[in-house]
Amino acid sequence: MSAIEPTQAAPADQDALAWEYAPAPESRDIVTIAPQYGLFIDGEFRPAAEGATFATLNPASEEKLAEVAKAGPADVDAAVTAARHAYDRVWGPMPGAERAKYLYRIARVLQERAREFAVLESLDNGKPIRETRDVDIPLAAAHFFYYAGWADKLEYAGFGLDPRPLGVAGQVIPWNFPLLMAAWKLAPALAAGNTCVLKPAETTPLTALLLAEVCQQVGLPPGVVNVLTGAGETGAAVVTHPDIDKIAFTGSTEVGKQIAAAAAGTSKKVTLELGGKAANVVFDDAPVEQAVEGIVNGIFFNQGHVCCAGSRLLVQESVADIVVERLQRRLTTLRLGDPLDKNTDIGAINSREQLDKITELSAAGDAEGARRWSPPCPLPGRGYWFPPTVFTGVSQSHRIAREEIFGPVLSVLTFRTPEEAVAKANNTPYGLSAGIWTDKGSRILWMAQRLRAGVVWANTYNRFDPASPFGGYQESGYGREGGRHGLAAYLDA
Repeated sequence: MSAIEPTQAAPADQDALAWEYAPAPESRDIVTIAPQYGLFIDGEFRPAAEGATFATLNPASEEKLAEVAKAGPADVDAAVTAARHAYDRVWGPMPGAERAKYLYRIARVLQERAREFAVLESLDNGKPIRETRDVDIPLAAAHFFYYAGWADKLEYAGFGLDPRPLGVAGQVIPWNFPLLMAAWKLAPALAAGNTCVLKPAETTPLTALLLAEVCQQVGLPPGVVNVLTGAGETGAAVVTHPDIDKIAFTGSTEVGKQIAAAAAGTSKKVTLELGGKAANVVFDDAPVEQAVEGIVNGIFFNQGHVCCAGSRLLVQESVADIVVERLQRRLTTLRLGDPLDKNTDIGAINSREQLDKITELSAAGDAEGARRWSPPCPLPGRGYWFPPTVFTGVSQSHRIAREEIFGPVLSVLTFRTPEEAVAKANNTPYGLSAGIWTDKGSRILWMAQRLRAGVVWANTYNRFDPASPFGGYQESGYGREGGRHGLAAYLDA
């Protein structure tokens, strides 16, 4: 495994045929990054009222990409006022068929400018270009298409004959899927007739601001979508603003608890999509190679920066050795390096803060007696990097089996019976997702009925569709996003 030109392993008797991947970088010239960005309020970009800014970095190189305005309380108040005005006079009274036209236009422009969005997302986030190109941007467009179809059919959604929008939605999104999470939040809210104040993560503001340009491009009425960049204080100001009717948050469980406490005693509706510690369960009759691919996709996709990542691998004891051996062999073929290289499988960790957290929790795994393994993996000299890592010999009491690491770190545990698998999978305060790998359909159904998880994948992992609801239980939050269920959070039915 190499950071620049990884070698594809060859059989021992064919060493002479081994070959190297030539770099295949996507051009940065596809996207123009301005030196400074303002806040998007009432259809226009403007500097922060207090003039504060912060830098956003390329995590693969630590290069400064741009200075971005930092919204303060006055900016939050201006954005909410603009959203309220647009809701009362334009967007709320607008027929659903007319709202649908704007959503369709946004979806089409996202498709037309997909390459531009993909490059910008990889630069600002650190994830590989093949993921932003093949997953993030297409799915974001698909969500706008899907909810455009609902905009004039809300009375058929099962929420009463005349469901009404809530008003102004305050939406706070994370850094792991910046554009996709914006689409998850904005599309159903707009389809239902709400206006929005969106707060992207501090480390990944650029694609949300480019989406604001798309809103201008399609002629979205001013104030319908407002984008406020900033840190945690900005998000807190949005959440606690008295004229916000609905709060939608995706992020850490710790912050989610703070938001729930702040909204308690108010009339605000709240949905929270928080952390996870998902179990990916492999039975002895599972197709091993297929399961290994699902394991890799479950934990190493997006550097493990996925709330529903399959970070706990539960393998039936009789096949544990062969599954781990095949997994290790597969990891030696992954390519870590430049996120803009189309050959890259593992990109950069999003921030120094997140890298420090991953490093600290991995060290705890070592200290508690688990066995760490990573493929040979030279890391680039600059930027934030962590190799794909597998811990075996893990017990349920280990921190790496209990706490969300949010990085490319897999904990392997074993089980003997399906009942033990269920007990271990459910032994977590989270409840967002799970995976099952088996050849028996009856076992899939038996397990799915008993796993305490909002999403259960069978013989696959990390597959999403805008028509399918997503959300969790316990400390993974409440409410659902996606599908018909995603409309409920934005309707006063």
